[in-house]
Amino acid sequence: MASYSLLSHSLTFILLLFFLPLFFTSFASQCKNPPIIFNFGDSNSDTGGLAAGLGFPINLPNGRLFFHRSTGRLSDGRLLIDFLCQSLNASFLSPYLDSLGGSKFSNGANFAVVGSSTLPKFVPFSLNIQIMQFLHFKARVLELVNAGNIINNEGFRNALYMIDIGQNDLADSFSKNLSYVQVIKRIPSIIQEIENAVKTLYDQGGRKFWIHNTGPFGCLPQKLALVQKMDLDQHGCISSYNSAANLFNEELHRSCQRIRPQLTGAAIVYVDMYSIKYDLIANSSKYGFSSPLMACCGYGGRPYNYNIKVTCGQPGYQVCDEGSRFLSWDGIHYTEAANEIMASKVLSTAYSSPPTLFDFFCHN
Repeated sequence: MASYSLLSHSLTFILLLFFLPLFFTSFASQCKNPPIIFNFGDSNSDTGGLAAGLGFPINLPNGRLFFHRSTGRLSDGRLLIDFLCQSLNASFLSPYLDSLGGSKFSNGANFAVVGSSTLPKFVPFSLNIQIMQFLHFKARVLELVNAGNIINNEGFRNALYMIDIGQNDLADSFSKNLSYVQVIKRIPSIIQEIENAVKTLYDQGGRKFWIHNTGPFGCLPQKLALVQKMDLDQHGCISSYNSAANLFNEELHRSCQRIRPQLTGAAIVYVDMYSIKYDLIANSSKYGFSSPLMACCGYGGRPYNYNIKVTCGQPGYQVCDEGSRFLSWDGIHYTEAANEIMASKVLSTAYSSPPTLFDFFCHN
């Protein structure tokens, strides 16, 4: 039985390696007129905002795959949002804060910044601040529309608005030694900030929203290495952290259902990233990954290869060989290989509510 299981997992891994490139090629070819995209969030989707906005050094080996240089992304290569853009045949999103990137933002802008949360709301770069930046961006762009700027009012109305935030609100609360009950009590306020953001964008003409829930941050090597007393589940993740994530996600899902009838004409898609990420961890061998709770880039070796004093890219770090199959890149963020599989699952519609093809947002 064990040998059969091993053979089955090996075949699954081989099929993934063969079919994933074909999968993305087929999706990209279907979208002839990709949408303008505006993204709001944290490090899960930051394509260089922290480096551009604060000058924070994000060194190699970050970006060693695909880009072959550091782009400000916290991964060895592309992020989930990069794969989603590629599936629409759209250009990668440039950080709003990047003044030297050469982008005219004709395809949209990325307001996400590493470390962002929803609360406190007036601290850079909270979700509220990101929305304020968007309002400034839109007003300025429309002032320049007669000067040849490509995004006009119709462009903003037809744009896709993506939100992926909330993990830091929960994780930071635990790191400040708040009790589980205290963390849970904060969830309604976090959800309210996300609702406020959607409603503000709607009032600005936005009608297409793509909202990710939060992942199983109790499985992150960083958390596992730093937390002293842990209640671990069957896969080695911190149960209380993941329980908080699940409660947050339930409230976020209910919020999306609640505001749909209030926002006439809006398409609001809720995406279950938690299930996608936890499946990768729980069934890592099926996807060809080893040591799902160990970082590829960090310090300290097994079991987690994470040391807060020697993080990825800083002096003394150790990194796995290129081509190694790791889920976690630096103890907090995922590898390009993991992100590619996540994207294929997002695009399958099996994890979106209502089930929605991502190319629904194309202007064909």
